[in-house]
Parts: sequence; C-alpha cells; structure tokens
Amino acid sequence: MSRDEEKTVEQLNDEADIAADYLEGLLDIADYEGDIEMGVRNGRPTVQIVADDDEDIKNLIGHKGEVVDALQLLTRLAVQQKTGDRSRLILDVDGYLKKRRQHLRDLALDVIDEVRETGEPANLDPMNSFERKVVHDLVREEGLKSRSHGEEPHRYVTIYLKARAAEDDLDDDDDLDEDVPENVSRETIVDDDVRDSDDINEADPDEER
Repeated sequence: MSRDEEKTVEQLNDEADIAADYLEGLLDIADYEGDIEMGVRNGRPTVQIVADDDEDIKNLIGHKGEVVDALQLLTRLAVQQKTGDRSRLILDVDGYLKKRRQHLRDLALDVIDEVRETGEPANLDPMNSFERKVVHDLVREEGLKSRSHGEEPHRYVTIYLKARAAEDDLDDDDDLDEDVPENVSRETIVDDDVRDSDDINEADPDEER
C-alpha cells in the first residue's frame, strides 16, 4: 500500500487488534500479568501494555527503551504477516514514550541554549529514531536546524544555528531522519515512510500533534 492509499480507521483498528493478540501471546509466554489498551491516534494504530507488576514493567521497557523498540519491531512484523501491508503501529509500555519525550526535550533545550550562546554546532549522543525525531521537532520549534549523521546504532543529531546551517549548505531534506528500525540495514527496507519527518517512528500515542 502506497502513502497515497490512506488506511481506513477500520483497517487501523484491525492492526491494533492483531497486535494486541500477538502481545497477549508474548505476555503469556513470559508469564506476565498485564492489560493491553488499543486505539488509533494521528492515523496510526497504537497499543500500550500496562503490567500489574513494577518489575514486569521494567523488563518490558529495558535499558533506554531497547526492549520496547524490539517489541514494537516484532509486533509490526506480526501485523504485516497478517495483513500483507507494512504497519506504522506504535507500541508503548506504561507511558514510557511520553516520559522519555519530556526528558529528551529538556536535554535538547540545554544544547539549543549552548548553540545559541556559542554560535557553534553541537552534537548529541547517539539516539534511536524515536529520540532523534523528538529532537528534530523541538529544534524546528525553536527556530534552529538539525541533521542526523552516522549509522545505527551510533546515529546522532547535530544542532546548528540557521545561519551556520546555510554556510554548511544544509537544506530541509538534511533535517529529516529516517524511520528505519534499529539494527536493520537501510538497504533491506523499502518504506514509503522514509524521508517524511512526520512519519518517523514513535509519535506519542497519548498526545495529539
């Protein structure tokens, strides 16, 4: 299905149902108790796992959200296997994405202040695609420019003043990050979502854009 062929709400709900069934099976295998909440936000199916035990939640999130990222990739593949179409489903665990988004915004604002003060570009530590997307969005809101460099899992964001970005011959396309799952070669993926900044990985399922 191409970008121009928008999925219906019914199709998106079907994807969420498939994802919920798949995740329920995984929770059973792991012997975790928890609830699964489904919905559709911003034209994307969303699923959130709310576990009953704090330790379960920590295990499902992982270090810097690595487990959430892996679960989302597996769940998208499970949905694709059933529907035949790539899925842009968002998976969250106990509101982790919303908390992580706020932390990243605070971090990026500190770097933006540094760039404004010094006039020099500044690099952030390597981030996954969700984290880079949050930074790119905030940089735009603050009137600066940003660009991603490197290869996964060491891909990172550089923040520039607009004047400096012009000197370095950056254009709008350079600001866009790619929605490529972690640890998957770009050459192996043909995805209509790539290069569209609004389609990059995890938009907060609890927050309307």
